Amino acid sequence: MPLHAHLTVNERGHLEIGGCDAVELARRYGTPLYVLDEDRVRSACRAYLDALARYYPKGKIVYAGKALLTTGVCRIIASEGLFLDVVSGGELYTALRAGFPPERMYFHGNNKSDAELRMGLAAGVGRIVVDSEAELERLEELAAAEDCTADILLRVTPGVEAHTHSYMQTGQLDSKFGIPLAGGLALAAARRAARSPRLRLRGYHCHIGSQILDLTAFDITVAMMMDFLADAQAATGVAAEELDLGGGLGIRYTEADVPPGPHELLRLLGDALRREAARRELPLPVLVLEPGRSIVGDAGVTLYTVGFIKRIPGLRTYVAVDGGMADNPRVALYQARYTAVVANKAAQEPVEIVSIAGKCCESGDMLVFDAPVPPLERGDVLAVLSTGAYNYSMASHYNRLPKPAMVLVSQGRHDLLVERESYEDLVRHDRLPSWLGPAAPQAAGGRGGREVPG
Repeated sequence: MPLHAHLTVNERGHLEIGGCDAVELARRYGTPLYVLDEDRVRSACRAYLDALARYYPKGKIVYAGKALLTTGVCRIIASEGLFLDVVSGGELYTALRAGFPPERMYFHGNNKSDAELRMGLAAGVGRIVVDSEAELERLEELAAAEDCTADILLRVTPGVEAHTHSYMQTGQLDSKFGIPLAGGLALAAARRAARSPRLRLRGYHCHIGSQILDLTAFDITVAMMMDFLADAQAATGVAAEELDLGGGLGIRYTEADVPPGPHELLRLLGDALRREAARRELPLPVLVLEPGRSIVGDAGVTLYTVGFIKRIPGLRTYVAVDGGMADNPRVALYQARYTAVVANKAAQEPVEIVSIAGKCCESGDMLVFDAPVPPLERGDVLAVLSTGAYNYSMASHYNRLPKPAMVLVSQGRHDLLVERESYEDLVRHDRLPSWLGPAAPQAAGGRGGREVPG
């Protein structure tokens, strides 16, 4: 395969993922189907740890769970020795149910509820990343009420705009995230946190964006954050133990993407931190990185079944599949671009250019524009590559579509990570107010998605 070396074509001419025939996976589990290559995830985890050990051993790799989080994924991340970033009570609950050590968790979120903050305090999460002055005040009150203390990082916005889609930029001053460095706001928050009897200020966090392919912004960010660490230490008397620079490293979605790898990133960050710390006579902080997409993104493939094909002479050929924006909203949200492969004809040469359309009732429900494909027919299995991040985690029930299953593959083995939802699951939490009359008898054929054997 030209895009990802870990994907292969077997002797039957079918796409293979983790040693498993993609066509057989589609037949066994139905489509749409998320497929996650366990070995690819583990390899990405190890690449970060190897790069950290080589270029800046004083650090932590914290997997950003928002990219993809299930109990099974938590088990993989824990076994590889990474920490975990959670951003909601639901993500925290998932991690705890998986047995992930709470002391290795970083709890993010720009609007954590009281219940979520109490949950984090009760669980004993390793760090609570405080996103605003108001949250700082509220966390202090809750810690006092619970008679406990909390280790925190302050999230600041450095004013760096990464070269990525505007919806994925988070480090600029005009952002819903973090406390601005400008105007002394972050410094004031640091003073308050440092003198709190209930909060232990361990350091500072920032995040400049996602799907970053140019590392220049990271170099600039290190200089700005080290300036702030020097100012904060002078103002509070507390040296920052940790500097969390977030995540954001991009991956290959198409042949045009040329992302740097963990070794390139850690080499740059290690050099920059040592240089900037020496310039300001600061102790070297523990470097914290929070990769998500670059851990699971290209480990994921989504399989679909081709339905109707609509040809508009001289204009476009639409190939409709049995999923779409409900299982992958990124094209509609970010104009994201993907690569598609016909899994059952992976060895055949492309003969035409088509556009892959989803089945949702929206004109914007498209998955891939201008995909080169071999001759297509109804029933073919289409694979969309690099869908491990922000697909399952952003899936919806739009048009009352059940969420797909997810399968883990490794060295020819396959098993479920997430079961396919049924139609009954869709109405499980619906309620009929008494004045609307009694419930109707259960409808037949309540399974969602394609009917597949056992």
